[in-house]
Amino acid sequence: MSEMDAFRALAEPRRRRVVEILAHRGKLSASQISREFDVTPQAISQHLRVLREANVLLMEKRAQRRLYTFNPRSTAQIQVWTDEMARLWRGRLDRLDKALKEASA
Repeated sequence: MSEMDAFRALAEPRRRRVVEILAHRGKLSASQISREFDVTPQAISQHLRVLREANVLLMEKRAQRRLYTFNPRSTAQIQVWTDEMARLWRGRLDRLDKALKEASA
């Protein structure tokens, strides 16, 4: 999997909702997660697979059950990217502010 898979996996609104549910409620089975949506359990299973393959979710097998949890480390790449974009734009806005102040002086 490439480094950008978390971005791709989280681009879909239902997948983001799955992550939000798990982040708030902890470890849940696929059936518990699917009850939160008005789509088929098979559709949620596909979303869980994508999130698991992107390492956004961790899966633990307990007998016949599969329990899913949010992997907070998976969003580190997103945090690094957003921090870099914020730093870039702060620099640009600071230069614009300086230029406007110089122009009005």
